[in-house]
Amino acid sequence: MGKTSDAVAEGVSIASAAARLTVRNHILVETIARGGQFDPDGVAEFARETLRALATEQEAAAELAKKQRKKAWGKFTDPDGTHDYRDRDTRNLRKRHRQYVRVAARLREMADDATAVAELVEQARDAAWGDVEANLQRRLRVEGMTAESDPDYETMREARMEALQLIDLPRLAAHATRRSAAARADRSRSDAQADLDSRGRSS
Repeated sequence: MGKTSDAVAEGVSIASAAARLTVRNHILVETIARGGQFDPDGVAEFARETLRALATEQEAAAELAKKQRKKAWGKFTDPDGTHDYRDRDTRNLRKRHRQYVRVAARLREMADDATAVAELVEQARDAAWGDVEANLQRRLRVEGMTAESDPDYETMREARMEALQLIDLPRLAAHATRRSAAARADRSRSDAQADLDSRGRSS
């Protein structure tokens, strides 16, 4: 893979991570904070809009690079600042323009790909439930909640129960199971590597 392809792949990866974070936050706000129901179709549409918005940003960056290249062409004086480009920068600006265009095209392809959108929603949903799980565990550790120890216990009890009802408990359990399985697999690999190292030293 060439440098341009590497740069495009990295750009798509960064944009995908930004999309995943945006969709995760949308799920947390709409489904949990506002007491709504998880709507797969609605979240999928939001994910598509997010990908297209990110593509539009890349297209705007490409257009800016194009304008900067045209402005820099034929200028050979010393630059006045970081973004005061000169003729020697035109090659890099042309390359940057192509990279932005290709990243934008890939993001639009993803937005039109039902499988890619479903995968994005799934990853974002897992991340949202992971946040909920971590917050619940932290809350339970800190509290040791009893009516006697917490003057706001009764006030907050109803809110906590509503929050629990909004959580997809089977999903949460599946998330915890996957994390546990991954941890066991990591330990198995570590044990196997340690065994190989031990054999290597004894041979």
